[in-house]
Amino acid sequence: RALDRPGEVRMAIEPLEKALLLAEGMEQRRALDVMVLHMEELMTVTDYFVICHGRSQTHVDAIAESLEEWAEQHGLRHSHREGGRGSTWVILDYGSVVAHIFTEEAREFYDLERLWGDAPVVEHVAEA
Repeated sequence: RALDRPGEVRMAIEPLEKALLLAEGMEQRRALDVMVLHMEELMTVTDYFVICHGRSQTHVDAIAESLEEWAEQHGLRHSHREGGRGSTWVILDYGSVVAHIFTEEAREFYDLERLWGDAPVVEHVAEA
C-alpha cells in the first residue's frame, strides 16, 4: 500500500499498469520507439523493461526528468537512478519496472531488444 497524503491509503499499482504508465509518460515527452518488454519469466530482478530513446543527450535528460515528475504525479517514486545530465543512457528503477532511456546510438550499441529477444513485447497505445 502506498500513502498519497497523510491518512489517505491507495492500493499498490500492479507491475503491468506501472509499465504502461511509464510508457505513456515517455510518449508524453515525445520519446522515440517506446517499447515494453515482459521480463518476469527471464529474470528475478524486475517484471518489465520500458525502453525508449531520444534525439540527443539533451532530449534524454528531458525525457528522464519529465518521466520522474510524471511518475511522482501518479504516486510512483524510483528507488534508484543511473546516469546524470549529459549521459547517453539513464536508468530509472521502479522496482517491478525499470525504465531505460537512451540516445539512439547508445540504444543501438546496447541493443536490449536483441539481448532480451525472448521477452514478450507488450502492446501499448502510442500517442498520436
